[in-house]
Order: sequence, then structure tokens, then C-alpha cells
Amino acid sequence: MFANSNHPMSAVSPVNPEPDPASYQIRVLLVDDQLIIAEAVRRMLAAHPDIDFHYVTDARAAHAAALSLRPTVILQDLVMPGADGFQLLAGYRAEESLREVPVVVLSAKEEARLKAHGFAVGASDYLVKLPDQLELVARIRHHSRGYISLLQRDAAYRSLRASQDELAQANLELRKLAALDGLTGIANRRRLDEAIDAEWQRARRQQAPLSLLICDVDHFKHYNDSLGHPAGDLCLKKTAAVLTGQLKRPADLAARYGGEEFAILLPETGLDGALKLAEDCRRHLEQLAQPHPAAPCGTVTMSIGVASALPGEGGSIEALVAAADGALYEAKRAGRNRVAAAG
Repeated sequence: MFANSNHPMSAVSPVNPEPDPASYQIRVLLVDDQLIIAEAVRRMLAAHPDIDFHYVTDARAAHAAALSLRPTVILQDLVMPGADGFQLLAGYRAEESLREVPVVVLSAKEEARLKAHGFAVGASDYLVKLPDQLELVARIRHHSRGYISLLQRDAAYRSLRASQDELAQANLELRKLAALDGLTGIANRRRLDEAIDAEWQRARRQQAPLSLLICDVDHFKHYNDSLGHPAGDLCLKKTAAVLTGQLKRPADLAARYGGEEFAILLPETGLDGALKLAEDCRRHLEQLAQPHPAAPCGTVTMSIGVASALPGEGGSIEALVAAADGALYEAKRAGRNRVAAAG
């Protein structure tokens, strides 16, 4: 039998959802095959409305009852038909959700050997039944308060961990946003500078080449003057999409360099490979055929300067950037809509 104090002979609902630890009520589960004991304990606790009392007389149902009720303390008889109280106690301790629930052994015998064995298998306390009412209530309150405090501490820890995880995720998203250009959605100048520094160091360790492309949308000021800034913004977005569309490897990076200038960083890529990718970018933008009333050819084009270095052989990041920038100047001086390599 499995019943509660308000309705001694009625069935209890199968499973209680785990309550909020902040609102935990003291809940007692008595496991004893003698109804007279259950009634005696019920009477002892009747004057304490904050203590929710339940009992089970069939020891075989004790484990399931504990899982369902989620008691804050279990009063456990040792000798019952068809069950060993010590085995029941060990069973609670083997169940993760019951492992920390205080178990007070109620025994008809006061033997040191039984007490020692009870504590060895996980008992929290040992009382000879029936104890004095004041003592029983005091022990129930003591063990329940300790268990509820444990639950509240664990809940607070889980909440803290969740908050820390949420904060870490938010910080990660903020770092990602801080590394992106607000208009085009690709990497910004800050992210490019960080990537160049990291890839330069890696290329120096691995004796690998590193290439840089600096791209400039031709006659962009005149484009803005002719069609307006909203059209200019859209043009820059399309240009960024063309550049990123040509990148095939995760380490390759396209970034907005400033204004209408873009840059592409190509780790482990020599000059020939960089020139090929630069030409692909130039050609794809030209093929979009975006009208440009102020351009001699009538469409949006770009000029690209390409430089490559072997960091292991010396040089500097500044020299690589200056070389790519110089090559861009040469491409523009030669008539624009073309790719030029650093000499």
C-alpha cells in the first residue's frame, strides 16, 4: 500500500514533477509493513502542516514510491516481508535521483552491528522505533533542511553554469559581430589585420607563401554621385559577394579594407595562384554588368593589386601590404579593370 496522510488509504499520483527547490516542502516517506507504525507516525506529524507525510506498506513498492514522491527524507524499516531493508537502502543509493535523499533507519533492535551496517550502506541516521515525537520531528526537520539546502545549492550552481554558458555564447557572438563589416557582412579591417598577423606567423613557421590581394571598385565616387548612396551600398554588397564566392578554402579571407576597397588574404598560396584568383574575381564582377553611367565602359569593374611573400625569408607584413597596394596603383594607372602583380 502507498498512501498519504490526508487520505490514509488512497493512492498517490504516479509521478510528481521535480519542484522548484526554492519552494520545497518537507516530504516524508515511511517504508514499513505495519499499519500501526504508519498510523503512529502520522499522528506524530499531524500537528505539523508543513510536513507532507506518505507511507508504503509493501516494501517492493518502496523504490518506485521514492522516485514518484521525491521525498526530503525516507524513514526505512529494516525487517519486512519479502524485502531486506539494507538492500532497499543500497538501492536508493544506486539511483542518481535518490542518492542524496536522507534515509533514517527505523529498527526494532538497537544493535551496534546493525547500526554499523546501516551506515555502511548509506543510512543517514538510525532510530529505534518508535522514537519520541519531539525527537522524530526534530530529526525529520534536520535531515530535510540539509537535503533541501543541497538541492537549492545544486539548482543555483546549474543556474550559474547556464548563465555562464549564455554569457560565453553572447560574448562569442559579439566577437563575431565585432569582426564583421556592418554593410557587406564580410570581415572588417580589424579582422583582416588579426588574420594577416596570425597567418604571417604560421607561414614563417611552415616556410609557406602568403599572398594578399587589394581590390578597388573603379570610379566608385562617380558611381555614388550618379546613382546615390543606397545604390552605392548595394554595389559594395554585390562586390563583396563576388569576392567571397571565389574563395574555396576555409583559411582564405575576404575583407572590406575601407571605403570601396577590399582585400583577400590567401595562406599557402604563391603568386601564380593568387593572380588566377584575382582574375576570376575581376571577371565575375565584370560579368555582372552592373550599369555605371560615369564609367568609360558603362559597367562596374574593379582593379586588383597582388603581392606574395615567403615570410620565412624575411620581409614584413607592412612590406607585403605596401607591395599589394603598389600593384593596385599600377593596375589603375594602366587603365583600370585589370590585375597587376607586385614587381
